[in-house]
Parts: sequence; C-alpha cells; structure tokens
Amino acid sequence: MSASLEELITAYPDLADCRPAIAAGGDLLLRQFRAGHQLLVAGNGGSAADAEHIVGELMKGCALPRPLTGPVRDRLEAMGAPDIADRLQMGLPAIALGSHTALITAIINDIHGSMVFAQQVLGYGKPGDVLWAISTSGNSADIVAALKVAKAVGLHTLGLSGQDGGQMASHCDVIIRVPYRSTQKVQERHLPIYHMLCLWVEEQLFG
Repeated sequence: MSASLEELITAYPDLADCRPAIAAGGDLLLRQFRAGHQLLVAGNGGSAADAEHIVGELMKGCALPRPLTGPVRDRLEAMGAPDIADRLQMGLPAIALGSHTALITAIINDIHGSMVFAQQVLGYGKPGDVLWAISTSGNSADIVAALKVAKAVGLHTLGLSGQDGGQMASHCDVIIRVPYRSTQKVQERHLPIYHMLCLWVEEQLFG
C-alpha cells in the first residue's frame, strides 16, 4: 500500500498523521474480502452519500475492468449467454445501509430512529464481515448503536470520523480520524481516503 498511501499524503499533507490508520483500514478490508466476507457501510446525510459512493466503487469495476471469471462465467456460457458473461464484472460484496428507504422508515416507525443501522447489521451481518461506519462527529447515535451490535455479532469495525473520533472510537477496531472538526472539512478529506482504499483493494484483488 505504501505507494498509494504516499501519493495520497503528497496530495493531502494534512492527512500525514492518519497514515497508520489508513494502512490498517486497507489491510482489514483486503483481508476480509479475501476471506469471502462482505462489507456493510453506514453514514448519515453526506456520509450516507459517501457510503453509497464506496459501494459503487466496490461492487463493479472502479479503475480496472474486472472481467467475469470462474464457474459463474462457465455456467452462463453453457446456458448460451456469453453476452451476459462478457458484460458482467467481478464485484466485491458491499451494502450501503442508508439506501433501503422502506426498511429504514419501518424501523424508525416501528422500533426507534437510533436503530436504523443496528437492525440492519443484526439482519445482514455475519461473523467476519466488516462494518464501515462514517460519522463526522463520531457521536451519531445510530452509528454508535450499529457499531455496538456489530461487535456483539462478531463483525470487524472500521470508522471514518473527524478529529475527536467521538463515542464511536472505542467501538472501532480501526478508526481513521481526519484532523478537522467542521462537517464540511471532515467530509472533504473522507472522500480521497475512501477513494484510495477502494482503488488499492481493487488493485490487490483484480490487478
């Protein structure tokens, strides 16, 4: 990861102190994807958009083409559907928990608003999966609850936050804290970090 990480730090020198945490986050993602586990991503507001962005980079080719290989391709060709096989790309299993409008509104209405991500972690999560939680303050109640449930279920936890890390810090195996407190500044640094991590994981698995 050193080359990708140094390129990131060169472009954003204010992230130099985040270097060890970013490297640890990348290692966690790569290790669990290689082991066949999935990624759940959660955030509120702009961070919900970041969660969807991350999933978009992982579930299909980001910078590399990722042609479909293996038994699924073989079966599609045997079914007479090579055109489908040719168009598909190898994906990494990732789910943005803020995208399920009907489910989220049902959880808010029937259970509690702070449980919108925790309930999904309970339903989707399996031991060895990763929850990537994003909160600029680190104190979002629904994010903290989701992290607690993730640990109880046996998931690994990766956090992306602002300078303090907030309450979520103590529930993350790895937390990347960018050196800002204002929401806008924090989000401006989250994007290049997760772009770098997604590109690096893709390169390791499909390069």
